[in-house]
Amino acid sequence: MPVSESVSQPMNNADLLDRSRKAVWHPCTQMKRHERLPLVPLSHGEGAWLVDCDGKRYLDAVSSWWVNLFGHGEPRIKAAIKAQLDTLEHAMLAGFTHRPVVELSERLAARTGLGHAFYGSDGASAVEIALKMSAHYWRNHDRPEKHRYLHLGGSYHGETLGALGVTDVPVFRDAYAPLLRGAIAVPSPDWRQAAPGETPEQVALRAALALEAAFERHPGEIAALILEPLVQGAAGMAMYHPAYLARARALCDRYHAHLIADEIAVGFGRTGTFLACEQAAVRPDFVCLSKGITGGFLPLAAVLTTDTVYDAFYDDDVARGFLHSHSYTGNPLACAAALAVLDIFDSDDVLARNRERAARWSTRFAPLAAHPRARHFRHLGMIWAFDVADAPAGFASAYFAAALARGVLLRPIGGTIYFMPPYTMNDDEAGMLADAALEALDAALAGSAEGNDVAVA
Repeated sequence: MPVSESVSQPMNNADLLDRSRKAVWHPCTQMKRHERLPLVPLSHGEGAWLVDCDGKRYLDAVSSWWVNLFGHGEPRIKAAIKAQLDTLEHAMLAGFTHRPVVELSERLAARTGLGHAFYGSDGASAVEIALKMSAHYWRNHDRPEKHRYLHLGGSYHGETLGALGVTDVPVFRDAYAPLLRGAIAVPSPDWRQAAPGETPEQVALRAALALEAAFERHPGEIAALILEPLVQGAAGMAMYHPAYLARARALCDRYHAHLIADEIAVGFGRTGTFLACEQAAVRPDFVCLSKGITGGFLPLAAVLTTDTVYDAFYDDDVARGFLHSHSYTGNPLACAAALAVLDIFDSDDVLARNRERAARWSTRFAPLAAHPRARHFRHLGMIWAFDVADAPAGFASAYFAAALARGVLLRPIGGTIYFMPPYTMNDDEAGMLADAALEALDAALAGSAEGNDVAVA
């Protein structure tokens, strides 16, 4: 049978799962684990829910890897994409332009205070763009020795080689260490590291002293400091005080280095403000955006930077230009989705409503903080997390399976359980999430599972 015919034939769940195992290499997964824990064959999404081919519903409490802001199938985003299909689905952005990319760039500039948006397709590509721009900026200013980067301990910025070079998660990094350039890790301001009696702000200022020392050890070498503002996702939702951002900005200014804000996971309202950097009144030199930018509908990433950086590339000499490209740079459909997302932020007063939701949901989630194995229960904006003391081997896999059995999608990061739900989850759904998460915790601690996948974006 020709491939096209076989694909079009109806199939049962077992057939779909078997074909997926044979044809699809799934991300962030040891594929052998699916001999024991079957894939979930999805049919469709509805609001905060994913629905499998048997009609079972799963509350998407991690927003499908932190991308889905307003629920699956949000009609206004869908309508914007459909309308754009009637005019222009795609055209190369080199030598051409179009209304959606211009309007999106203008509106992102108004939101961030930065202009000249450069587009890619995902978070890692945004990080690659920012890193390259920074080093090339210094080269264009006859400072080629400034080509090293500082990053936080426990940082995660993506898994392409440049992004992985400033990532500090061994399970992702170690296998490719020989391929990576040497960046410099500095201590994280994670407030879980507080000494007795030390406040989160004091932890942040102590970490800032270590950052200053790193600048002093490498005079004239540092192109940029890259960080995830306020929340380090793959470090187990490590949260830190805004004072660190303010000190980081001042140190970058003093030592003539760029500040790159990786807002890929924490932007678009996740921490309570549109950008996390706003909570420290800091304007970075580069902002990397992706994930929520299209509300979870289409791949898109953007890097915004200052006029000073842009002007360093503006020249008659082609070699001084930023000769970086992606085939789908500034895709009109994705830009239309992103414009709809910004419209929703404005029309629905999303940030204010999220503050109200977060206050109610935090009360509903309180029993999790009281669990005898829960440590460091924390909350910022629309992110909640806690650590499980003495989590046994295989805990993450066991918890993932236990939560799925209770109709909730949760993927622990090692021994850290976190919620990052769609903003449109309702109060009843929040209650269901709290109850299921608590039941799954007891079930996972009582049982065991082989393998311990790390869930990150």
